[in-house]
Amino acid sequence: MMEGTPPDTAGRVNRLLGHKKSISEIRVAFRIRTAQTAIRWLSGTLAVVLLFTFIVANVAVGWSAIALANKIAIPVFVLSAGTFWGIRFIEKNAQGHYRKKARELKIELEAAEELRLLDAARLGLPVPDRQYSYKDSIPAELDGLRKDGRKYRRKHNFAQAIIILGSLGGTAVSALADTPPPLKYWAMGITFAVAAAAGFTGYYKWRERAFYLQQTADDIERHATAFDLGIYPYDEGGEHLRLAKLAKEIELLRVEQRKREQQLDQPHEGSGEVV
Repeated sequence: MMEGTPPDTAGRVNRLLGHKKSISEIRVAFRIRTAQTAIRWLSGTLAVVLLFTFIVANVAVGWSAIALANKIAIPVFVLSAGTFWGIRFIEKNAQGHYRKKARELKIELEAAEELRLLDAARLGLPVPDRQYSYKDSIPAELDGLRKDGRKYRRKHNFAQAIIILGSLGGTAVSALADTPPPLKYWAMGITFAVAAAAGFTGYYKWRERAFYLQQTADDIERHATAFDLGIYPYDEGGEHLRLAKLAKEIELLRVEQRKREQQLDQPHEGSGEVV
């Protein structure tokens, strides 16, 4: 046992491993419950909207005039309603962490992370050991950054596809001389979808977020590769000095990334005030 290391180091290490296992389980449950909640809300909202539109359209236009629309709307309504009640059934019969709501799991995950950090601080590991542990966490950090970047990139591409295709489709439908009532409704829906996609894209700035996340991931990977290969700026000094320099550079990159996120979260007129 190292000098200065607490006598119950092995027990605390086992506790840290238990924390990591618990955090992993909570994180998986949180992702699944978040997805279930999103699907339940989307399917329920779609079912209500389709039912309301179905009733109004049939009363205003008549069944025969929108027979094709009914053939599409009714199966989609049944599928949406079935999905909603299916998710509700799964949630009601879930066990363990999966019975909790997503916001409860988020709070529990944050508490578990804090408890893990407290136990890690009490372990009293030497600085070089903590630096090695920090270096070993870099691949997970890269995976998280790139995963978030891909998520924002998919959202941006989907919104852009709606804007491009919706603009073309709306123009084509509106160009008809005598637009029948069903096509008028389609034109209104397409115009609304295009405006909503453009608004969400401008407000949430998905493209910029994806770009900055990918840029940060590339910079962190560049420093990690330079450290592993012993090339500049990690070609001089001992192992301890090189590890300290690596941790410093990566923390600076993380700070820059947080500043960028704060800038993107600010209103347009006030974004320049965040440095």
